[in-house]
Amino acid sequence: MSRRFYDKFGDDIVNELVEWLNQVDLAYRSELQRVSDAHLLQSDAKLERRLAEFGAELRGEMHALRAELRVEMHAMKADIIKWMFLFWAGTALGGLLLK
Repeated sequence: MSRRFYDKFGDDIVNELVEWLNQVDLAYRSELQRVSDAHLLQSDAKLERRLAEFGAELRGEMHALRAELRVEMHAMKADIIKWMFLFWAGTALGGLLLK
């Protein structure tokens, strides 16, 4: 506070006013910190819930993809075996005919 303020109202009153303003400031800061912490906890809880939901969805998608991949691989395996059989049968038949 300015010196004129102290001169006009006196040191005791101004010091009391300054102390009161400091207490009000501390109370508001404490309340703001409490509210901020509460909001942060809520945000953390929402984020954790959303991450858990996303993880579950991702695991489901990966499971479905893995199943599709297995089906495709089995189909390819069957095709390869079929073509191998045709190749070796043709080779064996050609060998028998040429003898």
